[in-house]
Amino acid sequence: MEPRWKPNVTVAAVIERDGRFLLVEEHTAEGLRLNNPAGHLDPGESLLDGVVRETLEETTHRFTPTALLGVYLSRVQRKGNGARPDEDITYLRFAYSGELGEVVAGRTLDVGIVRTLWMTPDDIRASAQRHRSPLVLRCMEDHLAGQRHPLSTVFVDPSVTALPDR
Repeated sequence: MEPRWKPNVTVAAVIERDGRFLLVEEHTAEGLRLNNPAGHLDPGESLLDGVVRETLEETTHRFTPTALLGVYLSRVQRKGNGARPDEDITYLRFAYSGELGEVVAGRTLDVGIVRTLWMTPDDIRASAQRHRSPLVLRCMEDHLAGQRHPLSTVFVDPSVTALPDR
């Protein structure tokens, strides 16, 4: 029996200020790429807790989600090299719009994050070949189109955050 297929659940923050969007530049297997502050959901973590944590880790700023922007499914197929096998990865991304807060004193950017930068929509569109995922552009366009869903759209049963220590 083959193992059950499971997508990688990720969270992303789409943050706009004065007509510019906050992105991170990060090291990836494909080189330096641009992405929303984003990352994988951790065990025992709600989606909201995950996007707040990932934004803090990748930008050193607090983040307050105000709306669910959307739920996105994407797939990446990477050819391996001698040291790395071929990969076929599906991502299920929960993207949130929200407000960027203050910098948390003493925080540094997460390993692999080179810098944060504010980009205009035109700059983001023009840099699509450098995006870590096609969802960077799609999430920005959905945000600009006014797409917003209540945070209550996603229900988290208390059993999720009540996991015993391992």
